[in-house]
Amino acid sequence: MGSVSGGTFRKDRPGAPDGFFRAEAAGLRWLAEATGGGGARVVKVLGVGDEHIELERVHHVTPTRTTAEEFGRALAITHDAGAVAFGSPPDGWDGPCYIGRQRLPTGSFESWGPFYAELRLRPYADQARRIGNLDADGYAAVRAVCDRLAAGDYDDGRSAARIHGDLWAGNVVFDRDGVVLIDPAAHGGHPEADLAMLALFGAPQLDRMLSAYAETAGLDRAWRDRTGLHQLHPLLVHAVTHGPSYGTQAGRVARRYA
Repeated sequence: MGSVSGGTFRKDRPGAPDGFFRAEAAGLRWLAEATGGGGARVVKVLGVGDEHIELERVHHVTPTRTTAEEFGRALAITHDAGAVAFGSPPDGWDGPCYIGRQRLPTGSFESWGPFYAELRLRPYADQARRIGNLDADGYAAVRAVCDRLAAGDYDDGRSAARIHGDLWAGNVVFDRDGVVLIDPAAHGGHPEADLAMLALFGAPQLDRMLSAYAETAGLDRAWRDRTGLHQLHPLLVHAVTHGPSYGTQAGRVARRYA
C-alpha cells in the first residue's frame, strides 16, 4: 500500500518479511552511488523501517526519445560501477534480498554461468515444477541449460556488474528531470539481465534506450541473441508467482539454449 504526502511517497506493508524494505533501501543507495559519475538517477530514500519505506515523490511525464537515450547511456555507467561478485548483495547489506515479494538468493561466484544456474534458474524452476506451473519437458530443458551454464558454455569473461535486477518498465519512471529508477532487486549480475527484462515486458522508447546503451557499453553484435537466456530468470519467477503460462514460455525459451 502506498500513500503520497507533499514531496514524499510512503509504502507500508504490515507484517513484511524480514528485511524487505531495508533490502530495497540498501539496493537503492547502492545503485545511487554511481549517479554522481553519470550513472542512472535513483529515487532517494528518506526513511525506512521494518514495515515501511519513505521515498522522494517522483512526478511522471511523457517519455521522450532524448530522455530514453540519456537513460540508456546512464544505465551503462551504473552497470560499470561493478559489484564484488556475481550474486553479491548491495555493499553493506547482509540480510535477505527480494525480487518482488519472492526471496532472491545471494552468494559469491567468480563467473556468471554457475551463478546464474544455481541462484537464478534452479531455485525458481524447482518451485514452479513443484506447484505445477512448469511441465516436465520445460523443467528438463531448464535443467539442461543449467548444466551448460555450470560448465561455463555461456561465460564471456565479464566481471560482475551493478544491476537493478528487476528492470521492467514500471520501475523505470520518466519524470521532469529524466528517468528515475525505483524498486530494485539489486545485486552483482550480468548487465544484459537488465536489458533482457526491459525487452521482456516492453518499455517506452525501448529501441532508443537499448541502442544508446549498446553503443555506450560497446556490446558486440550478437548480444540480442542472448536476450532469451537472460529472460529465463524473470520468466521462471513469474511462473512461480503468476501461473503456468510463464512456465510454458520459460520452457520454450530454455529449449533454444539447451
